[in-house]
Amino acid sequence: MSVVEKVYPMREVRRARYAVAAVFAVHGAVTGSFATRVPWIQDHAFLGAGQLGLALAFPALGASVAMPLAGGISHRFGARNALRGLIALWTLSLILPSLAPNLLTLCLALFVYGASAGMADVAMNALGVEIENRLGRSIMSGLHGMWSAGALIGSAAGTLAAHFGSDARVHHTLAAAVLTVLGLVACTWVLDLQPAEDEEPPPRFALPPKSALLIGAIGFCAVFAEGASLDWSAVYLRHQLDTSAGLAAACTTGFTLTMAVARVAGDRVVDRFGSVRTVRAGGVLAVLGGLLIIVAGHPVVAMTGFALMGLGIAVVVPLCFAAAGRSGPNPSQAIAGVATITYTSGLVAPSAIGGLAQATSLVVSFGLVTALACGLAVFAGVLRAGDRDRPTVSPASAAVPDPRP
Repeated sequence: MSVVEKVYPMREVRRARYAVAAVFAVHGAVTGSFATRVPWIQDHAFLGAGQLGLALAFPALGASVAMPLAGGISHRFGARNALRGLIALWTLSLILPSLAPNLLTLCLALFVYGASAGMADVAMNALGVEIENRLGRSIMSGLHGMWSAGALIGSAAGTLAAHFGSDARVHHTLAAAVLTVLGLVACTWVLDLQPAEDEEPPPRFALPPKSALLIGAIGFCAVFAEGASLDWSAVYLRHQLDTSAGLAAACTTGFTLTMAVARVAGDRVVDRFGSVRTVRAGGVLAVLGGLLIIVAGHPVVAMTGFALMGLGIAVVVPLCFAAAGRSGPNPSQAIAGVATITYTSGLVAPSAIGGLAQATSLVVSFGLVTALACGLAVFAGVLRAGDRDRPTVSPASAAVPDPRP
């Protein structure tokens, strides 16, 4: 959605940045809250492992179908109202999976859950890109760092609820109520962007532009490595290196924390070195991490490899969204295209790693992850347009400095 170029005081733009950061944290907290109660949901719906795996494919399917709709919603209602409605839909959808009594209803619930997640994701990333443009410096990595922080908080609360044997229906209802209120309050201070009066509404469904496909390919590589590491790092240590279950779990936690910290600190690196050099350096780190994982004969070496993998890929997806938002006249459509590709990668990665490991070994599987990580270093140049086009002082869209101290 191209927007009316309204001039905002710098004070309002800074406030909007923190408001969108809070929305990112709320979005992540929903994901963390859900992930920790999957075993309860599985038992409640009487599902086997294969049935659960089928059901867990539906969030990505729902997101892929619904994300192209986000641009039209923002065009019709304006960015603030659209985000307010979509974030509320996302937080309230947390209740649905725990209510499902069987496989069919769980698949339907997770489809709605994923669809609302994807639309809110596109809306908040589009607003984040717009605020980044007006500030004239990188903020997208930090925003995604807030998402990771929210996911950690949500998962910590969910772990406590599971530890005390709480019914997931009660837990998710309370969590949804709290997160809905927080999300709606945060949306009060985001920028109220409106489409130009003569702008045609975007089509309900449209293929992403070619630029988004190229940027999405970079995101695909990063998300594939992320999904593989999150789902298989503990298994790698437990079965490939014969470690304890506790140490294997600590590897996954360390990977997650590395990504969160790198994202929070990533904006300063991007502002200093630019998107292309940052992603190329990250690709080198990810490849080095992958090589350590492949050759590891000791748990410490493998854990170091996973930490380097997380450090290398942490800022790639935020930078892909930022570049997509600057790649053409319709940021929401480009962001939706990149998001669809990355969601697809997250869906494909765990099963692809498992299938390849079944046919060969986990070592070979992470050889594939390492090869894809090479793509980050080789093809990072597609993000160059985002660096080149980033406005530092734009008379149309830059914020007006606040005269008060």
